[in-house]
Amino acid sequence: MTECWLVTGGAGFIGSNLVDHLLRRGHQVVVLDDFSTGSPDNLPGGDDISVLRADVTSTESLDVAMATVSGVFHCAATVGVQDCIDDWFGAHATNATATIRLFETAQRKGNLPVVYASSAAVYGNRSGEVCHEDLPLDPVSPYGADKLACENHARAFWQVHRLPTAGLRIFNVYGPRQTVASSYSGVLAQFGQNWQAGRPNVVFGDGLQSRDFVYVSDVVAGMAAAMDRLRRTPRCFVSNICTGRSVSILDLLALFEGAAGRPAPGPTEFRPARPGEIRSSCGATARMAELLGLYRTVPLEDGLRAYLNSLEPRATVEAPLVQALE
Repeated sequence: MTECWLVTGGAGFIGSNLVDHLLRRGHQVVVLDDFSTGSPDNLPGGDDISVLRADVTSTESLDVAMATVSGVFHCAATVGVQDCIDDWFGAHATNATATIRLFETAQRKGNLPVVYASSAAVYGNRSGEVCHEDLPLDPVSPYGADKLACENHARAFWQVHRLPTAGLRIFNVYGPRQTVASSYSGVLAQFGQNWQAGRPNVVFGDGLQSRDFVYVSDVVAGMAAAMDRLRRTPRCFVSNICTGRSVSILDLLALFEGAAGRPAPGPTEFRPARPGEIRSSCGATARMAELLGLYRTVPLEDGLRAYLNSLEPRATVEAPLVQALE
């Protein structure tokens, strides 16, 4: 059955990949995006997609966007750690306050189910530990603190209003349409751009910091599965989206060389570590498998090859009609 879904931040990296997935499944999609980081070029045209240029912090825009949808995928956010530090209150308005407004609007519209992007940043610096969902949470950045606030308010909305929500603690996601402007696993986007341009790579810190890199198709599959589960059994839950494998930045460079089939473009430049960044990150996959049915994820080597292939020039596609909301 054809249904209509709202995707906030739908012109961005994760959001646009999710939009493609929903359209392939035969659904209709409403995209709400202010295009501060997303691009209309990431979206197809066609009768099954409506694109609203609007600020996710606006209750009026959320009212319009949710008028005819069956549920909400909330991807809009300010994700850069440094961006959140530089504009703490502005980032909080987008990441936390706007999410509360979105929950409130979804509740008023009849308790529409909401799948929202949380983050592994809620765990804080868990070097040497595998992050499972029952760990005490200890964010070390304003971004992580805001995502934890979203989870707490989601639980409160469930207790007070029975609003169904799923918060997905996404680890370091990468894949097609990721750019250096995207702070989701920006190191991979930067490596890709440097390989294309023949520039040396830059590593912040000693390169031994490690991350759990998850391909964007696995994130999209997790979001769709979370919505399916909320539709079957309304509840409030959180789950990791990860691979269970942590890879250092130096090892990632070696894997990138293998996927690219040529050496890195010049010697790696090392710069001081950035404040608020986590030393090591690795996620547990048990709850993801149990709740979302995701038992296998794309191997990093395969994902890197697919990502590099996506950087090759492609034919242009029909652009969507963007409607501006005042």
